[in-house]
Amino acid sequence: MKSNQFYLLFILLLNLNVILCNAQDSTATVSGKDLPSSEATVPKKGDYLPNAIQEYNDAYFVLNRLNRPIGLPPNNFNFQSPQATLEHFIVKARNANFQDASYALNLNLLPDNLSKEQAATLAEKLYFVLNQRVKIDWGSLSDRPDGQIDISTTTNQAIAGKPMRSVVFGEVDLNGKDVVLRLQRVKYKEFGAFWLISANTVENIDGLYEVYGPRELDRMMPDWARVRFLNMPVWKVVGTLILILLSYFLGKVSIGIFRKLFRKSKKAWVNTIAKRLATPAGWAIGVLFFYVSLNKLISFGGSFASTLYAILLIAVIGTITWFIMRFIDSFMVYVAETKIGDANPEENNEARMMMTYISVARRVITFVVIIVGISVILSQFRSLEKLGISLIASAGLATVILGVAAQSTLGNIIAGIQIAITRPARIGDTVIIGDDWGYVEDIRFTYMVVRTWDLRRLVVPLKTIISNTFENWSMTSAHQVRPIILYADYKIDVDLVRNKFVELLEAEEDWDEENPPTVQVVDVTEKALELRALCSSKDASTTWDLHCRLREKLITYICSLEDGKHLSKSRVQFENTLMTQTSQTAPTKEEEKKEE
Repeated sequence: MKSNQFYLLFILLLNLNVILCNAQDSTATVSGKDLPSSEATVPKKGDYLPNAIQEYNDAYFVLNRLNRPIGLPPNNFNFQSPQATLEHFIVKARNANFQDASYALNLNLLPDNLSKEQAATLAEKLYFVLNQRVKIDWGSLSDRPDGQIDISTTTNQAIAGKPMRSVVFGEVDLNGKDVVLRLQRVKYKEFGAFWLISANTVENIDGLYEVYGPRELDRMMPDWARVRFLNMPVWKVVGTLILILLSYFLGKVSIGIFRKLFRKSKKAWVNTIAKRLATPAGWAIGVLFFYVSLNKLISFGGSFASTLYAILLIAVIGTITWFIMRFIDSFMVYVAETKIGDANPEENNEARMMMTYISVARRVITFVVIIVGISVILSQFRSLEKLGISLIASAGLATVILGVAAQSTLGNIIAGIQIAITRPARIGDTVIIGDDWGYVEDIRFTYMVVRTWDLRRLVVPLKTIISNTFENWSMTSAHQVRPIILYADYKIDVDLVRNKFVELLEAEEDWDEENPPTVQVVDVTEKALELRALCSSKDASTTWDLHCRLREKLITYICSLEDGKHLSKSRVQFENTLMTQTSQTAPTKEEEKKEE
């Protein structure tokens, strides 16, 4: 329930942002019924004359013809600089004087039979698209005839530079292609050079208007519904709120349907979908419905409209990315739980290897999906694209800084991939790291979790696993042989101990019989013999328990031989200085020392 409330609050904030943004920007004053249709304005039949550009001058384009359908702009129109031309177009269009606004267009790439009314319609369409999708940076538009931006210096001296003949004032995506909106400086016959909206930009007006033109409700709403509140039609506010409620209930119903329909299924993978994918699927459906319906039914104007649609697109991409991540995670959990055997027994090498692959793959794929999602989101902001180009231009310094800052994290991620490939440790392996031994419980993005025998958790960076030496008792086989070290008197009959060990070992169920019972004298000290008895079992934990039980029983047996006579002891020899014969006396109880 809390997630649904957060979802509703998120959409409400977006809508509030739209209202505030539209309060700051003026929109077209014409009613929805007066807006031109999305059909092509340019005549399908007509004479397309050859390229009008006669020559390329460094400061302008020399033309051999200009705007034959409507004629040259009147002398009282100021087209001397890029800023002046675009201001003329915006002001005339805002006042619904589209015929005067059309004089700022270069129509040379359109057919010769284009009428003045059609040219005015093109101007109206372009103004609508600019008002919907383009935030014009007036500060970057020059008010000088040569198109250069004035640069102030400490000496206040002019800076000589190359004149501009083409200036960009916006970019719009058109079916996956970036349409660059330009102003160009042209010269025709003996007239002085002046600025017009480029012919290539004018050529794309119909296509842009078809995609970003008025929505269905823009034309259907009656005039009484167009009363403005905060400089925005009231019906748009009401319509947006209705879409928010519909999206909210659609998402909530979708979550309930996913859970109820699939919960009764006896198939494990269906239950996994119901438990883990219902919430992200509901969110994705609700946000996607709101984005598509809003984009289809209601259009918003103003300089912040492009930011609104970008934010909505981010919400759509974010929820879809979340759904994909949950789907991948659920699928791998399902495979781990149903298709792979128990990875706890150390002798199940294949299961432990598959669990390691799945654990690393889950995190690597999740990381890749997040990176792709972020890349798609960033691609929606053209300012960030330009920032990315700037960073690439200075990639040397940026790479060094990023490499130093993220060296540890990236190193651990790469080490995780290396562990999955080379397999020095797998989930379920028995390892000794430093002075601690335990079991590999999980392998994550940057670290490994080791569960010690006393149920502590060691968090070990993956770079440590790759770079340092550690013991893996399960690398080739879980089978293990452990030594039992005992100390006994020199006079002990080792065969008695050997036979007893055979008897004890054969009585143990944990003995795997792969290694025969062995008792050896491996060393002697000044006090005792060192005996080593070897026992083996299927894995390290079982071998340890077997080893402890046999040690206890062997000590008990040695203690029972002749009342402990064969336990290790220290001997002290005294010499009588009054006698020439040296005799060995039995030690007293205080002098005899027993030790195990």
